[in-house]
Amino acid sequence: MKPASAQILGLSAGKMLSEILPQLPSQFAQGSTSLVAFLMMFCAQEAERGAEIRVNENAAMRKLFAELAPMVGDASLKAKLEDASKSKDASLKTSDLDAANYKLRRVLIALQIHIEDMQGEKARGAEKHIWQMLRVAAAARVVTIG
Repeated sequence: MKPASAQILGLSAGKMLSEILPQLPSQFAQGSTSLVAFLMMFCAQEAERGAEIRVNENAAMRKLFAELAPMVGDASLKAKLEDASKSKDASLKTSDLDAANYKLRRVLIALQIHIEDMQGEKARGAEKHIWQMLRVAAAARVVTIG
């Protein structure tokens, strides 16, 4: 599609803010219009980078599971980690990527709980590894205005 949906949303939001908003008579209408325009800007960013963010995040969790599974003593959790590390995204549709992400996050939470109950330097290293992955994921999902 030319122009891309992200461009269409961005240009439409800009037009709403610069041309339509100043002509609206009431503060309520202006506030509602500016809110819709900002939501359109956020949607434009999501349309542009949403799949990439999810693919990278899912891959990072799978890699983390593969790396940390050998140190997990609980056989059930270890099997879940190994299975999750080998899983694949069904497609590049946002809904499919999100579904995989939710499943992976549930495994991540179980891993975090297990690691927090462990003692020793390896456990602290694993915990730092998890938090680093989460920091990178959170930074990638930051939405900006402008």
